[in-house]
Amino acid sequence: MLQTLRIKNFALVTELEVTFHPGLNVLTGETGAGKSILLDAIDALLGGKLTVRHLRSGSTQGHIEAVFTLTPEVQAWLQRLEIEDMGGELLCSREFSLKGETFRSRTRVNGVLVNRQQLQELRRYLVRLTAQGQAIQLASPAQQRDWLDHYGGVELLAQRQRVSECYQAWQSSQRQLAEFTQAEQQRLQRLDLLKFQLSELEPANLNDPHELETLQQQYQRLSHIHELQEHSQRAYYWLYEEEPSATGLLGQAQMALQALLPLDRSLAPVLELLEGAIAQGEEAARHLRTYAESLEADPETLDRIGNRIHQLQRLCRKYGPDLASVMAYRDSIAAELSQIQQHTMTHEHLEHHVQAWMTELTTASARLHELRAAAADQLQAELLEHLQPLGLPHARFQVQLESIAPSSHGSDHITFLWSANPGQPLQPLGEVASGGEISRFLLALETCLTTQQTAKTLIFDEIDAGVSGRIAGAIADSLYRLSRHHQTLCVTHQSLIAAAADHHYHVQKFSAAHQQQTTVAVYPLHGEERLHALADLAGGDRSAAALSFASRLLEQQQQRQTQQLNQKIRIKS
Repeated sequence: MLQTLRIKNFALVTELEVTFHPGLNVLTGETGAGKSILLDAIDALLGGKLTVRHLRSGSTQGHIEAVFTLTPEVQAWLQRLEIEDMGGELLCSREFSLKGETFRSRTRVNGVLVNRQQLQELRRYLVRLTAQGQAIQLASPAQQRDWLDHYGGVELLAQRQRVSECYQAWQSSQRQLAEFTQAEQQRLQRLDLLKFQLSELEPANLNDPHELETLQQQYQRLSHIHELQEHSQRAYYWLYEEEPSATGLLGQAQMALQALLPLDRSLAPVLELLEGAIAQGEEAARHLRTYAESLEADPETLDRIGNRIHQLQRLCRKYGPDLASVMAYRDSIAAELSQIQQHTMTHEHLEHHVQAWMTELTTASARLHELRAAAADQLQAELLEHLQPLGLPHARFQVQLESIAPSSHGSDHITFLWSANPGQPLQPLGEVASGGEISRFLLALETCLTTQQTAKTLIFDEIDAGVSGRIAGAIADSLYRLSRHHQTLCVTHQSLIAAAADHHYHVQKFSAAHQQQTTVAVYPLHGEERLHALADLAGGDRSAAALSFASRLLEQQQQRQTQQLNQKIRIKS
Protein backbone atom coordinates (compact mmCIF):
# COMPACT_ATOMS: atom_id res chain seq x y z
CA MET A 1 0.00 0.00 0.00
CA LEU A 2 1.15 3.52 -0.82
CA GLN A 3 1.34 5.44 2.45
CA THR A 4 3.02 8.73 1.61
CA LEU A 5 3.99 10.56 -1.57
CA ARG A 6 6.39 13.51 -1.52
CA ILE A 7 7.12 15.60 -4.61
CA LYS A 8 9.48 18.51 -5.12
CA ASN A 9 10.01 20.53 -8.32
CA PHE A 10 8.16 18.08 -10.55
CA ALA A 11 6.06 19.58 -13.38
CA LEU A 12 3.92 22.31 -11.74
CA VAL A 13 4.53 21.06 -8.21
CA THR A 14 6.82 23.16 -6.05
CA GLU A 15 6.63 20.92 -3.03
CA LEU A 16 3.86 18.77 -1.57
CA GLU A 17 3.26 15.73 0.59
CA VAL A 18 0.17 13.52 0.44
CA THR A 19 -0.78 10.74 2.82
CA PHE A 20 -2.95 8.00 1.34
CA HIS A 21 -5.03 5.39 3.13
CA PRO A 22 -6.51 1.93 2.58
CA GLY A 23 -9.66 1.72 0.50
CA LEU A 24 -10.76 4.02 -2.31
CA ASN A 25 -8.82 7.31 -2.60
CA VAL A 26 -10.13 9.78 -5.20
CA LEU A 27 -8.51 12.92 -6.60
CA THR A 28 -10.75 15.63 -7.99
CA GLY A 29 -10.28 19.17 -9.20
CA GLU A 30 -10.88 21.42 -12.14
CA THR A 31 -9.66 20.40 -15.57
CA GLY A 32 -5.97 21.26 -15.84
CA ALA A 33 -5.58 21.53 -12.07
CA GLY A 34 -2.78 18.96 -12.10
CA LYS A 35 -4.54 15.84 -10.81
CA SER A 36 -2.67 13.53 -13.16
CA ILE A 37 0.65 15.05 -12.10
CA LEU A 38 0.54 12.96 -8.93
CA LEU A 39 0.04 9.79 -10.93
CA ASP A 40 2.76 10.85 -13.37
CA ALA A 41 5.08 11.29 -10.40
CA ILE A 42 4.31 7.78 -9.13
CA ASP A 43 4.90 6.42 -12.62
CA ALA A 44 8.24 8.26 -12.93
CA LEU A 45 9.29 7.16 -9.45
CA LEU A 46 8.80 3.49 -10.33
CA GLY A 47 10.77 3.48 -13.57
CA GLY A 48 8.47 5.41 -15.89
CA LYS A 49 9.60 8.09 -18.32
CA LEU A 50 11.37 11.05 -16.73
CA THR A 51 12.86 13.84 -18.86
CA VAL A 52 14.07 17.37 -18.37
CA ARG A 53 10.54 18.55 -19.25
CA HIS A 54 9.34 17.10 -15.94
CA LEU A 55 11.68 19.39 -14.00
CA ARG A 56 9.82 22.44 -12.74
CA SER A 57 10.68 25.56 -14.71
CA GLY A 58 13.46 27.54 -13.07
CA SER A 59 14.67 24.59 -10.97
CA THR A 60 17.86 22.59 -11.37
CA GLN A 61 16.93 19.60 -9.24
CA GLY A 62 13.86 17.73 -8.08
CA HIS A 63 12.82 14.81 -5.95
CA ILE A 64 10.06 12.19 -5.78
CA GLU A 65 9.70 9.92 -2.77
CA ALA A 66 7.12 7.35 -1.69
CA VAL A 67 6.67 5.09 1.31
CA PHE A 68 4.99 1.70 0.81
CA THR A 69 4.02 -1.01 3.27
CA LEU A 70 5.82 -4.30 2.68
CA THR A 71 4.24 -7.41 1.19
CA PRO A 72 5.84 -10.89 1.14
CA GLU A 73 6.69 -10.42 -2.54
CA VAL A 74 8.44 -7.11 -1.88
CA GLN A 75 10.30 -8.61 1.08
CA ALA A 76 11.52 -11.46 -1.13
CA TRP A 77 12.64 -8.90 -3.74
CA LEU A 78 14.59 -6.99 -1.10
CA GLN A 79 16.26 -10.20 0.08
CA ARG A 80 17.30 -11.13 -3.47
CA LEU A 81 19.01 -7.75 -3.85
CA GLU A 82 20.36 -7.88 -0.29
CA ILE A 83 18.57 -4.65 0.64
CA GLU A 84 17.53 -4.25 4.26
CA ASP A 85 13.90 -3.43 5.01
CA MET A 86 12.97 -0.47 7.16
CA GLY A 87 10.72 -1.86 9.84
CA GLY A 88 7.95 -3.08 7.56
CA GLU A 89 8.19 -0.16 5.15
CA LEU A 90 9.81 0.46 1.79
CA LEU A 91 11.19 3.87 0.87
CA CYS A 92 11.59 4.53 -2.84
CA SER A 93 13.11 7.81 -4.01
CA ARG A 94 14.20 9.29 -7.33
CA GLU A 95 16.39 12.37 -7.57
CA PHE A 96 16.77 14.26 -10.83
CA SER A 97 18.88 17.27 -11.75
CA LEU A 98 19.96 19.45 -14.64
CA LYS A 99 23.59 20.52 -14.83
CA GLY A 100 24.39 22.50 -17.95
CA GLU A 101 22.67 20.52 -20.69
CA THR A 102 23.00 17.19 -18.88
CA PHE A 103 19.90 15.73 -17.21
CA ARG A 104 20.48 12.92 -14.73
CA SER A 105 18.37 10.88 -12.35
CA ARG A 106 19.10 8.26 -9.70
CA THR A 107 16.71 5.92 -7.92
CA ARG A 108 17.19 4.41 -4.48
CA VAL A 109 15.26 1.78 -2.59
CA ASN A 110 15.80 1.97 1.17
CA GLY A 111 18.88 4.06 0.41
CA VAL A 112 20.41 1.59 -2.07
CA LEU A 113 20.87 2.57 -5.72
CA VAL A 114 18.90 0.37 -8.14
CA ASN A 115 18.78 0.24 -11.93
CA ARG A 116 15.72 0.58 -14.12
CA GLN A 117 15.36 -3.15 -14.73
CA GLN A 118 15.32 -3.84 -11.00
CA LEU A 119 12.85 -1.01 -10.50
CA GLN A 120 10.50 -2.33 -13.18
CA GLU A 121 10.45 -5.68 -11.39
CA LEU A 122 9.69 -3.99 -8.06
CA ARG A 123 6.93 -1.94 -9.68
CA ARG A 124 4.98 -5.10 -10.54
CA TYR A 125 4.70 -5.84 -6.83
CA LEU A 126 3.69 -2.31 -5.80
CA VAL A 127 1.27 -0.65 -8.25
CA ARG A 128 -0.77 -1.18 -11.38
CA LEU A 129 -1.70 1.92 -13.39
CA THR A 130 -4.74 1.93 -15.67
CA ALA A 131 -5.57 4.96 -17.82
CA GLN A 132 -8.38 5.75 -20.25
CA GLY A 133 -5.81 6.62 -22.89
CA GLN A 134 -4.55 3.05 -23.09
CA ALA A 135 -5.97 2.42 -26.58
CA ILE A 136 -2.44 1.87 -27.88
CA GLN A 137 -1.84 -0.74 -25.20
CA LEU A 138 -5.15 -2.38 -26.00
CA ALA A 139 -4.03 -2.83 -29.61
CA SER A 140 -0.71 -4.34 -28.59
CA PRO A 141 -0.56 -8.15 -28.90
CA ALA A 142 2.27 -8.15 -26.38
CA GLN A 143 0.15 -6.29 -23.82
CA GLN A 144 -2.84 -8.53 -24.44
CA ARG A 145 -0.62 -11.59 -24.07
CA ASP A 146 0.72 -10.23 -20.79
CA TRP A 147 -2.79 -9.61 -19.46
CA LEU A 148 -3.88 -13.14 -20.35
CA ASP A 149 -0.76 -14.71 -18.84
CA HIS A 150 -1.12 -12.83 -15.57
CA TYR A 151 -4.77 -13.78 -15.44
CA GLY A 152 -3.73 -17.41 -15.90
CA GLY A 153 -1.90 -17.29 -12.60
CA VAL A 154 1.22 -18.84 -11.14
CA GLU A 155 1.29 -22.07 -13.16
CA LEU A 156 0.90 -20.25 -16.47
CA LEU A 157 3.56 -17.67 -15.63
CA ALA A 158 5.94 -20.42 -14.54
CA GLN A 159 5.35 -22.24 -17.83
CA ARG A 160 5.95 -19.00 -19.74
CA GLN A 161 9.26 -18.65 -17.89
CA ARG A 162 10.12 -22.22 -18.87
CA VAL A 163 9.37 -21.41 -22.52
CA SER A 164 11.57 -18.32 -22.31
CA GLU A 165 14.44 -20.38 -20.86
CA CYS A 166 14.07 -23.02 -23.59
CA TYR A 167 14.01 -20.34 -26.29
CA GLN A 168 17.13 -18.66 -24.92
CA ALA A 169 18.93 -22.01 -24.75
CA TRP A 170 17.84 -22.85 -28.31
CA GLN A 171 19.07 -19.49 -29.59
CA SER A 172 22.37 -19.91 -27.75
CA SER A 173 22.91 -23.37 -29.25
CA GLN A 174 22.06 -21.98 -32.70
CA ARG A 175 24.65 -19.23 -32.31
CA GLN A 176 27.26 -21.76 -31.24
CA LEU A 177 26.48 -23.93 -34.25
CA ALA A 178 26.61 -20.95 -36.62
CA GLU A 179 29.95 -19.81 -35.23
CA PHE A 180 31.29 -23.35 -35.45
CA THR A 181 30.08 -23.74 -39.04
CA GLN A 182 31.60 -20.39 -40.03
CA ALA A 183 35.01 -21.59 -38.83
CA GLU A 184 34.56 -25.06 -40.35
CA GLN A 185 36.25 -24.22 -43.68
CA GLN A 186 39.39 -23.02 -41.93
CA ARG A 187 39.40 -26.14 -39.78
CA LEU A 188 39.05 -28.39 -42.83
CA GLN A 189 41.93 -26.64 -44.60
CA ARG A 190 44.05 -27.05 -41.51
CA LEU A 191 42.96 -30.68 -41.25
CA ASP A 192 44.18 -31.41 -44.80
CA LEU A 193 47.54 -29.76 -44.11
CA LEU A 194 48.08 -31.70 -40.88
CA LYS A 195 47.17 -34.99 -42.51
CA PHE A 196 49.67 -34.34 -45.32
CA GLN A 197 52.45 -33.43 -42.91
CA LEU A 198 51.80 -36.46 -40.74
CA SER A 199 51.85 -38.64 -43.85
CA GLU A 200 55.48 -37.55 -44.21
CA LEU A 201 56.46 -37.67 -40.57
CA GLU A 202 54.80 -40.80 -39.23
CA PRO A 203 56.27 -43.26 -41.84
CA ALA A 204 59.75 -41.97 -40.92
CA ASN A 205 59.43 -43.73 -37.54
CA LEU A 206 61.32 -41.09 -35.64
CA ASN A 207 62.18 -42.40 -32.17
CA ASP A 208 65.77 -41.27 -31.44
CA PRO A 209 66.62 -37.55 -31.53
CA HIS A 210 70.33 -38.50 -32.05
CA GLU A 211 69.71 -40.89 -34.95
CA LEU A 212 70.98 -38.48 -37.60
CA GLU A 213 74.33 -37.93 -35.85
CA THR A 214 74.77 -41.70 -35.40
CA LEU A 215 73.99 -42.44 -39.04
CA GLN A 216 76.32 -39.72 -40.24
CA GLN A 217 79.16 -41.33 -38.28
CA GLN A 218 78.33 -44.74 -39.75
CA TYR A 219 78.18 -43.30 -43.26
CA GLN A 220 81.56 -41.60 -42.77
CA ARG A 221 83.13 -44.95 -41.75
CA LEU A 222 81.61 -47.04 -44.56
CA SER A 223 82.35 -44.53 -47.29
CA HIS A 224 86.13 -44.62 -46.39
CA ILE A 225 86.49 -48.34 -45.82
CA HIS A 226 89.56 -48.83 -48.06
CA GLU A 227 91.47 -45.97 -46.47
CA LEU A 228 90.67 -47.31 -43.03
CA GLN A 229 91.86 -50.80 -43.99
CA GLU A 230 95.10 -49.54 -45.54
CA HIS A 231 96.16 -47.27 -42.71
CA SER A 232 95.06 -49.57 -39.88
CA GLN A 233 97.05 -52.48 -41.40
CA ARG A 234 100.09 -50.25 -41.93
CA ALA A 235 99.93 -49.11 -38.31
CA TYR A 236 99.72 -52.73 -37.20
CA TYR A 237 102.79 -53.70 -39.22
CA TRP A 238 104.82 -50.79 -37.87
CA LEU A 239 103.88 -51.69 -34.35
CA TYR A 240 104.35 -55.44 -34.53
CA GLU A 241 105.25 -57.13 -37.86
CA GLU A 242 107.94 -54.99 -39.48
CA GLU A 243 111.67 -55.63 -38.83
CA PRO A 244 112.46 -53.83 -36.76
CA SER A 245 108.98 -53.14 -35.35
CA ALA A 246 108.16 -50.52 -32.75
CA THR A 247 107.52 -53.15 -30.09
CA GLY A 248 110.76 -54.96 -31.08
CA LEU A 249 112.81 -51.81 -30.66
CA LEU A 250 111.15 -51.20 -27.29
CA GLY A 251 112.14 -54.75 -26.31
CA GLN A 252 115.80 -54.09 -27.17
CA ALA A 253 115.68 -50.92 -25.07
CA GLN A 254 114.21 -52.99 -22.23
CA MET A 255 117.13 -55.44 -22.33
CA ALA A 256 119.64 -52.58 -22.28
CA LEU A 257 118.03 -51.06 -19.16
CA GLN A 258 117.88 -54.41 -17.43
CA ALA A 259 121.68 -54.69 -17.93
CA LEU A 260 122.17 -51.24 -16.40
CA LEU A 261 119.85 -51.73 -13.47
CA PRO A 262 122.39 -53.61 -11.25
CA LEU A 263 124.72 -50.67 -11.72
CA ASP A 264 122.10 -47.95 -11.01
CA ARG A 265 118.83 -48.75 -9.25
CA SER A 266 117.50 -45.28 -10.06
CA LEU A 267 116.71 -46.55 -13.58
CA ALA A 268 114.03 -48.88 -12.17
CA PRO A 269 111.15 -46.41 -12.75
CA VAL A 270 112.30 -45.88 -16.33
CA LEU A 271 112.33 -49.62 -16.85
CA GLU A 272 108.74 -49.83 -15.53
CA LEU A 273 107.65 -47.14 -17.96
CA LEU A 274 109.29 -48.96 -20.83
CA GLU A 275 107.69 -52.26 -19.88
CA GLY A 276 104.30 -50.51 -19.78
CA ALA A 277 104.91 -49.00 -23.21
CA ILE A 278 105.71 -52.44 -24.61
CA ALA A 279 102.49 -53.87 -23.16
CA GLN A 280 100.39 -50.98 -24.51
CA GLY A 281 102.03 -51.27 -27.93
CA GLU A 282 101.26 -54.98 -28.11
CA GLU A 283 97.62 -54.26 -27.00
CA ALA A 284 97.29 -51.55 -29.64
CA ALA A 285 98.66 -53.94 -32.28
CA ARG A 286 96.07 -56.58 -31.37
CA HIS A 287 93.23 -54.02 -31.61
CA LEU A 288 94.48 -52.74 -34.97
CA ARG A 289 94.64 -56.26 -36.37
CA THR A 290 91.10 -57.01 -35.17
CA TYR A 291 89.85 -53.67 -36.52
CA ALA A 292 91.48 -54.21 -39.93
CA GLU A 293 90.10 -57.73 -40.20
CA SER A 294 86.56 -56.43 -39.34
CA LEU A 295 86.54 -53.88 -42.10
CA GLU A 296 84.50 -55.01 -45.07
CA ALA A 297 82.97 -53.01 -47.90
CA ASP A 298 79.07 -53.06 -47.88
CA PRO A 299 77.60 -50.95 -50.70
CA GLU A 300 73.98 -51.87 -49.86
CA THR A 301 74.30 -50.76 -46.24
CA LEU A 302 76.07 -47.62 -47.37
CA ASP A 303 73.20 -46.78 -49.76
CA ARG A 304 70.58 -47.53 -47.12
CA ILE A 305 72.25 -45.27 -44.55
CA GLY A 306 72.74 -42.56 -47.15
CA ASN A 307 69.05 -42.63 -48.08
CA ARG A 308 68.03 -42.49 -44.43
CA ILE A 309 70.33 -39.52 -43.82
CA HIS A 310 68.85 -37.75 -46.84
CA GLN A 311 65.30 -38.42 -45.56
CA LEU A 312 66.07 -37.10 -42.09
CA GLN A 313 67.87 -34.02 -43.41
CA ARG A 314 64.88 -33.19 -45.66
CA LEU A 315 62.50 -33.47 -42.68
CA CYS A 316 64.77 -31.22 -40.63
CA ARG A 317 64.77 -28.59 -43.37
CA LYS A 318 60.93 -28.61 -43.51
CA TYR A 319 59.92 -29.06 -39.90
CA GLY A 320 62.78 -28.12 -37.63
CA PRO A 321 66.45 -27.30 -37.35
CA ASP A 322 67.18 -30.68 -35.78
CA LEU A 323 65.59 -34.09 -35.34
CA ALA A 324 64.43 -33.34 -31.79
CA SER A 325 62.44 -30.34 -33.11
CA VAL A 326 60.96 -32.44 -35.91
CA MET A 327 59.78 -35.06 -33.42
CA ALA A 328 58.24 -32.37 -31.18
CA TYR A 329 56.41 -30.84 -34.14
CA ARG A 330 55.10 -34.26 -35.19
CA ASP A 331 53.67 -34.85 -31.72
CA SER A 332 52.06 -31.39 -31.59
CA ILE A 333 50.30 -31.66 -34.95
CA ALA A 334 49.16 -35.19 -34.11
CA ALA A 335 47.47 -33.77 -31.00
CA GLU A 336 46.00 -30.89 -33.01
CA LEU A 337 44.69 -33.29 -35.63
CA SER A 338 43.00 -35.35 -32.95
CA GLN A 339 41.38 -32.22 -31.54
CA ILE A 340 40.11 -31.11 -34.95
CA GLN A 341 38.73 -34.56 -35.63
CA GLN A 342 36.90 -34.34 -32.32
CA HIS A 343 35.39 -31.07 -33.58
CA THR A 344 33.58 -33.12 -36.17
CA MET A 345 31.93 -34.91 -33.29
CA THR A 346 31.30 -31.49 -31.68
CA HIS A 347 29.50 -30.34 -34.82
CA GLU A 348 27.22 -33.35 -34.62
CA HIS A 349 26.76 -32.70 -30.91
CA LEU A 350 25.83 -29.06 -31.54
CA GLU A 351 23.33 -30.03 -34.21
CA HIS A 352 21.82 -32.52 -31.79
CA HIS A 353 21.81 -29.82 -29.09
CA VAL A 354 19.92 -27.41 -31.34
CA GLN A 355 17.35 -30.05 -32.21
CA ALA A 356 17.00 -31.12 -28.58
CA TRP A 357 16.29 -27.56 -27.42
CA MET A 358 13.82 -27.06 -30.26
CA THR A 359 12.01 -30.19 -29.10
CA GLU A 360 12.00 -28.85 -25.54
CA LEU A 361 10.75 -25.47 -26.77
CA THR A 362 7.99 -27.05 -28.84
CA THR A 363 6.85 -29.21 -25.93
CA ALA A 364 6.94 -26.32 -23.46
CA SER A 365 5.11 -24.03 -25.92
CA ALA A 366 2.41 -26.65 -26.44
CA ARG A 367 1.83 -26.85 -22.69
CA LEU A 368 1.79 -23.06 -22.48
CA HIS A 369 -0.82 -22.99 -25.24
CA GLU A 370 -3.00 -25.40 -23.28
CA LEU A 371 -2.82 -23.22 -20.18
CA ARG A 372 -3.52 -20.08 -22.19
CA ALA A 373 -6.51 -21.66 -23.91
CA ALA A 374 -7.98 -22.62 -20.54
CA ALA A 375 -7.26 -19.15 -19.13
CA ALA A 376 -8.79 -17.53 -22.23
CA ASP A 377 -12.06 -19.43 -21.79
CA GLN A 378 -12.24 -18.43 -18.15
CA LEU A 379 -11.29 -14.80 -18.82
CA GLN A 380 -13.91 -14.46 -21.55
CA ALA A 381 -16.70 -15.60 -19.22
CA GLU A 382 -15.56 -13.64 -16.18
CA LEU A 383 -14.89 -10.39 -18.02
CA LEU A 384 -18.31 -10.41 -19.69
CA GLU A 385 -19.86 -10.98 -16.28
CA HIS A 386 -18.12 -7.87 -14.94
CA LEU A 387 -19.14 -5.86 -18.02
CA GLN A 388 -22.87 -6.54 -17.52
CA PRO A 389 -23.42 -3.95 -14.76
CA LEU A 390 -21.23 -1.45 -16.62
CA GLY A 391 -23.87 -0.91 -19.30
CA LEU A 392 -22.58 -3.41 -21.86
CA PRO A 393 -25.15 -6.23 -21.68
CA HIS A 394 -24.69 -7.23 -25.32
CA ALA A 395 -20.90 -7.11 -25.38
CA ARG A 396 -19.03 -10.08 -26.78
CA PHE A 397 -15.40 -10.77 -26.03
CA GLN A 398 -13.10 -13.46 -27.33
CA VAL A 399 -9.43 -14.24 -26.85
CA GLN A 400 -8.09 -15.49 -30.17
CA LEU A 401 -5.00 -17.71 -30.10
CA GLU A 402 -3.24 -18.22 -33.43
CA SER A 403 -0.28 -20.56 -33.85
CA ILE A 404 3.03 -18.96 -34.82
CA ALA A 405 6.66 -20.05 -34.80
CA PRO A 406 7.91 -20.58 -31.23
CA SER A 407 9.53 -17.58 -29.57
CA SER A 408 10.51 -16.59 -26.07
CA HIS A 409 6.80 -15.97 -25.41
CA GLY A 410 5.56 -19.26 -26.79
CA SER A 411 3.84 -20.14 -30.04
CA ASP A 412 0.67 -18.06 -29.68
CA HIS A 413 -0.31 -14.78 -31.30
CA ILE A 414 -2.98 -13.40 -28.99
CA THR A 415 -5.68 -10.97 -30.10
CA PHE A 416 -8.54 -9.61 -28.01
CA LEU A 417 -11.67 -9.51 -30.19
CA TRP A 418 -14.57 -7.25 -29.24
CA SER A 419 -18.12 -6.43 -30.18
CA ALA A 420 -20.22 -4.06 -28.08
CA ASN A 421 -23.50 -4.25 -29.99
CA PRO A 422 -25.74 -7.01 -31.36
CA GLY A 423 -25.03 -7.88 -34.99
CA GLN A 424 -21.59 -6.33 -34.90
CA PRO A 425 -18.84 -8.80 -35.84
CA LEU A 426 -15.95 -9.48 -33.52
CA GLN A 427 -12.98 -7.28 -34.39
CA PRO A 428 -9.66 -6.42 -32.71
CA LEU A 429 -10.43 -4.54 -29.51
CA GLY A 430 -8.00 -1.66 -30.05
CA GLU A 431 -9.50 -0.89 -33.46
CA VAL A 432 -13.22 -0.75 -32.69
CA ALA A 433 -13.74 0.05 -29.00
CA SER A 434 -14.86 3.60 -28.17
CA GLY A 435 -13.36 5.67 -25.39
CA GLY A 436 -16.17 4.80 -23.00
CA GLU A 437 -15.99 1.13 -23.91
CA ILE A 438 -12.25 1.14 -23.34
CA SER A 439 -12.76 2.66 -19.88
CA ARG A 440 -15.24 0.00 -18.87
CA PHE A 441 -13.25 -2.80 -20.48
CA LEU A 442 -10.12 -1.80 -18.55
CA LEU A 443 -12.04 -1.65 -15.29
CA ALA A 444 -13.58 -5.07 -15.86
CA LEU A 445 -10.22 -6.46 -16.91
CA GLU A 446 -8.57 -5.00 -13.83
CA THR A 447 -11.26 -6.60 -11.70
CA CYS A 448 -10.45 -9.97 -13.28
CA LEU A 449 -6.72 -9.50 -12.88
CA THR A 450 -6.86 -8.47 -9.23
CA THR A 451 -8.42 -11.82 -8.33
CA GLN A 452 -5.21 -13.43 -9.62
CA GLN A 453 -2.72 -11.05 -8.04
CA THR A 454 -1.37 -10.28 -4.62
CA ALA A 455 -2.28 -7.04 -2.87
CA LYS A 456 -0.99 -3.93 -4.60
CA THR A 457 -2.06 -0.35 -5.18
CA LEU A 458 -4.41 0.06 -8.15
CA ILE A 459 -4.31 3.43 -9.90
CA PHE A 460 -6.97 4.62 -12.35
CA ASP A 461 -6.45 7.85 -14.28
CA GLU A 462 -9.77 9.28 -15.54
CA ILE A 463 -11.10 5.82 -16.32
CA ASP A 464 -14.61 7.30 -16.20
CA ALA A 465 -14.04 9.56 -19.23
CA GLY A 466 -16.73 9.33 -21.87
CA VAL A 467 -19.37 7.51 -19.80
CA SER A 468 -22.84 8.55 -18.67
CA GLY A 469 -23.97 9.13 -15.12
CA ARG A 470 -25.65 5.72 -14.83
CA ILE A 471 -22.53 3.94 -16.03
CA ALA A 472 -20.44 6.12 -13.73
CA GLY A 473 -22.44 4.73 -10.82
CA ALA A 474 -21.65 1.18 -11.92
CA ILE A 475 -17.98 2.11 -12.25
CA ALA A 476 -18.10 3.58 -8.75
CA ASP A 477 -19.48 0.30 -7.38
CA SER A 478 -16.76 -1.69 -9.18
CA LEU A 479 -14.03 0.60 -7.91
CA TYR A 480 -15.39 0.36 -4.40
CA ARG A 481 -15.45 -3.45 -4.53
CA LEU A 482 -11.88 -3.49 -5.80
CA SER A 483 -10.76 -1.16 -3.03
CA ARG A 484 -11.95 -3.62 -0.37
CA HIS A 485 -9.02 -5.85 -1.32
CA HIS A 486 -6.57 -3.40 -2.89
CA GLN A 487 -5.77 0.19 -2.07
CA THR A 488 -7.20 2.14 -5.01
CA LEU A 489 -6.31 5.62 -6.29
CA CYS A 490 -8.57 7.23 -8.86
CA VAL A 491 -8.55 10.55 -10.71
CA THR A 492 -12.15 11.36 -11.61
CA HIS A 493 -14.51 14.07 -12.86
CA GLN A 494 -17.62 12.13 -11.85
CA SER A 495 -19.46 13.04 -8.66
CA LEU A 496 -20.87 9.51 -8.40
CA ILE A 497 -17.37 8.04 -8.25
CA ALA A 498 -16.08 10.71 -5.88
CA ALA A 499 -19.00 10.03 -3.54
CA ALA A 500 -17.95 6.36 -3.30
CA ALA A 501 -14.51 7.26 -1.96
CA ASP A 502 -13.26 6.43 1.49
CA HIS A 503 -10.84 9.35 1.18
CA HIS A 504 -11.37 12.39 -1.03
CA TYR A 505 -8.54 14.74 -2.11
CA HIS A 506 -8.93 18.05 -3.92
CA VAL A 507 -6.18 19.10 -6.32
CA GLN A 508 -5.88 22.83 -6.89
CA LYS A 509 -3.65 24.89 -9.14
CA PHE A 510 -2.90 28.40 -7.95
CA SER A 511 -0.46 31.28 -8.17
CA ALA A 512 0.09 33.46 -5.11
CA ALA A 513 0.38 37.20 -5.51
CA HIS A 514 4.09 37.20 -4.66
CA GLN A 515 4.86 34.24 -6.96
CA GLN A 516 5.67 34.40 -10.63
CA GLN A 517 4.87 30.72 -11.27
CA THR A 518 1.89 28.43 -10.90
CA THR A 519 2.01 25.58 -8.40
CA VAL A 520 -0.21 22.68 -7.32
CA ALA A 521 -1.54 21.79 -3.88
CA VAL A 522 -3.52 18.78 -2.61
CA TYR A 523 -6.03 18.96 0.25
CA PRO A 524 -7.93 16.13 1.94
CA LEU A 525 -11.65 16.90 2.06
CA HIS A 526 -14.01 16.17 4.93
CA GLY A 527 -17.53 17.12 5.90
CA GLU A 528 -18.77 20.35 4.36
CA GLU A 529 -15.67 20.75 2.16
CA ARG A 530 -16.39 17.41 0.58
CA LEU A 531 -20.05 18.32 0.00
CA HIS A 532 -18.93 21.48 -1.77
CA ALA A 533 -16.53 19.51 -3.97
CA LEU A 534 -19.24 16.99 -4.91
CA ALA A 535 -21.62 19.85 -5.70
CA ASP A 536 -18.99 21.40 -7.95
CA LEU A 537 -18.54 18.09 -9.78
CA ALA A 538 -22.27 17.55 -10.15
CA GLY A 539 -23.41 20.97 -11.28
CA GLY A 540 -20.59 23.44 -11.15
CA ASP A 541 -22.08 25.56 -8.34
CA ARG A 542 -22.76 25.40 -4.63
CA SER A 543 -26.42 26.24 -4.58
CA ALA A 544 -28.71 24.68 -2.03
CA ALA A 545 -29.98 22.28 -4.68
CA ALA A 546 -26.47 21.24 -5.65
CA LEU A 547 -25.47 20.72 -2.02
CA SER A 548 -28.64 18.72 -1.40
CA PHE A 549 -27.85 16.56 -4.42
CA ALA A 550 -24.32 16.02 -3.14
CA SER A 551 -25.67 14.99 0.25
CA ARG A 552 -28.05 12.49 -1.37
CA LEU A 553 -25.14 11.09 -3.40
CA LEU A 554 -23.24 10.37 -0.21
CA GLU A 555 -26.29 8.79 1.42
CA GLN A 556 -27.07 6.65 -1.63
CA GLN A 557 -23.48 5.56 -1.95
CA GLN A 558 -23.42 4.64 1.73
CA GLN A 559 -26.55 2.56 1.24
CA ARG A 560 -25.08 0.75 -1.79
CA GLN A 561 -21.89 0.04 0.08
CA THR A 562 -23.86 -1.32 3.03
CA GLN A 563 -25.81 -3.57 0.67
CA GLN A 564 -22.58 -4.84 -0.89
CA LEU A 565 -21.17 -5.56 2.56
CA ASN A 566 -24.32 -7.42 3.67
CA GLN A 567 -24.35 -9.42 0.44
CA LYS A 568 -20.72 -10.37 0.99
CA ILE A 569 -21.51 -11.46 4.55
CA ARG A 570 -24.41 -13.63 3.33
CA ILE A 571 -22.18 -15.25 0.70
CA LYS A 572 -19.55 -16.11 3.29
CA SER A 573 -22.12 -17.50 5.71
